[in-house]
Amino acid sequence: MSAYTFQLLGILIALGLLIFLAFRGVTLLLAAPAAAMVAAAFSGEPLLAKWTLTFMQHASNFVRNLFPLFLLGGVFGKLMDDSGAALSIARTIMDKLGETRAIMAVVLACAVLTYGGVSLFVVAFAVFPVADALFRQARVPHRLIPPAISLGAFTFTMTALPGTPAVQNAIPMPYFGTTLFAAPGLGVLASAIMVGFGLWWLQSVEKRARAAGEGYRAETSAPADDQLVRARGTNCENFDPAELTHGHRSKELPSFALSLAPILIVLAVNLLMSFVVLPRADTGFLAEPQFNTTLAAVSGTWSVVTALAIASLVLVILHRKRLLELRKSLDAGAGASVLPVLNTASLVGFGGVVAALPAFAVVREAFLAVPGGPLVSIAVAANVMGGITGSASGGLIITMNALGTTYAELATTAGIDPGLMHRVASISSGVLAMLPHNGAVVTLLAICGATQRGSYREIMMVGLVGPLLALAVIIVLGKLFGAF
Repeated sequence: MSAYTFQLLGILIALGLLIFLAFRGVTLLLAAPAAAMVAAAFSGEPLLAKWTLTFMQHASNFVRNLFPLFLLGGVFGKLMDDSGAALSIARTIMDKLGETRAIMAVVLACAVLTYGGVSLFVVAFAVFPVADALFRQARVPHRLIPPAISLGAFTFTMTALPGTPAVQNAIPMPYFGTTLFAAPGLGVLASAIMVGFGLWWLQSVEKRARAAGEGYRAETSAPADDQLVRARGTNCENFDPAELTHGHRSKELPSFALSLAPILIVLAVNLLMSFVVLPRADTGFLAEPQFNTTLAAVSGTWSVVTALAIASLVLVILHRKRLLELRKSLDAGAGASVLPVLNTASLVGFGGVVAALPAFAVVREAFLAVPGGPLVSIAVAANVMGGITGSASGGLIITMNALGTTYAELATTAGIDPGLMHRVASISSGVLAMLPHNGAVVTLLAICGATQRGSYREIMMVGLVGPLLALAVIIVLGKLFGAF
């Protein structure tokens, strides 16, 4: 066996170990460095140096670049939850659409909240009780609640819709010099395909279930396993579910208009910062040695953190009477960001160690040699890494750390708009990541008291097949017409 073959075997074993440990609920704080050391050992690399230097350098760079986004996202999500604004939005939308459009109501409620910057697990916990009551009343099978939430929260508002503050939409920005609004026309089109296909599929399943006489019928009455929810959730998302019980939830719900205002502010400020404020600002200081960066590399992050900060402040002002324990809510929101950002940073550290191994050159060349050019290549790479890690954000950041600079250069050489590369990479991250071992899938099923057997097929159709169709369409259109 050649040295390269032995090293490649080590990488495969390390990936298998990472998947096994993550699926067993072992925190990535332990699983990722353990798997990285296995890969390094097979390559004969100095283990302590690989852990304390290579691993930690990549992990710390991720925390440095994206912790503000995790932090303010956690605070904003917790304030939306404790003020009752998230629940108010969900109830209003579901009440307006009613029993006859129960599935659409759940999808829309989740979409509004997640597109407005509320963490998907805050959304899941807020929406599920209302969705459960609505589905029971409408006699829609309980097993369709998880796929309906998945369609609204885990798909187009996470990776495709321009301007979404999800971390999966933020990761490509520094590599391509783009904003959250990259390739807006293609993003809207991809979103329409995901929503259209997903609703068609779920409504078709509902019709067949009614014809077969299947009613609400809950799959299990067992409560969610809090430890499982936390272990799986923090391995794939930006909010620690354990903090949801801290603080104080308002029993009095605000009006729909007041609840929606902070979400609209997130979108408006993000847009203004991206296209009006920052492009006109004097940012020459960024070239100084103490910063040594460019506006293109930081403008996307600056825009979304400013938007979340202002929206959080407005939320506190509007709902101060309902935030009875504001300090605890703020502490819980901030605390909810810590474990997820460190878990994701650990995945980044693992990817950094593997990417630095001599044998990874073979993997890199294999991705770059995929027929179809840089667009297809980056789609395959992000899909494969997302599928391996079971995390859209983790898989995407590993892909971009290992190949992002190369893809940016290839795009420039081929005359491909960086915004198109950004949108393809972002959408790709959420496709194969929705395989059954995905932490968000397992956590959502636990929250809803559902099972893989009962709900995963529909989750796969709306969360994997629909986004895959959308991805194929925008790659074809991007090749024909470029970004728009």
